[in-house]
Amino acid sequence: MIPENWLKESKEKQKVFKRLLEFGNKNRMLNALPDLHEEAFKNIDCLECGNCCKSYSPRFKQPDIKRISKVLGMKEGDFASRYLRMDQDGDYVVKSSPCPFLEENNMCQIYEDRPSDCRRYPYTDEDVLIKRVALTLKNSTVCPATFMVLQQLAKMEGVK
Repeated sequence: MIPENWLKESKEKQKVFKRLLEFGNKNRMLNALPDLHEEAFKNIDCLECGNCCKSYSPRFKQPDIKRISKVLGMKEGDFASRYLRMDQDGDYVVKSSPCPFLEENNMCQIYEDRPSDCRRYPYTDEDVLIKRVALTLKNSTVCPATFMVLQQLAKMEGVK
């Protein structure tokens, strides 16, 4: 059940969320993340959304490339040349959006073997949420669960 106007509201609250992440009580927020993450994902079905897979690419680290290419029955070099490109940070990312492994029903063809970035996304139960402010703000406009967690943190911290 994705909140109806979450994207509009998230865009409107970017300054509030930034202030929260920069000035909120970091320890209190970190301690609250596991419960807020769990609550958000009780309410959000990623298969209804798929924005993350439609919007941008995870990094494919060497172990990811090795594992996925093996599962697909491809040589690592062939897998990389077919699906990946090097970004400005020197990381391998998918060549195109949406992700080539995203199916029409928002299922992932390589779900069990997906990259570690995909496994961890949207980082709502990790310190990444607080430490990487720009990434979290961007994620709050891609992932409704990130928006919900930030919304609850802001309430908890009394940030308006």
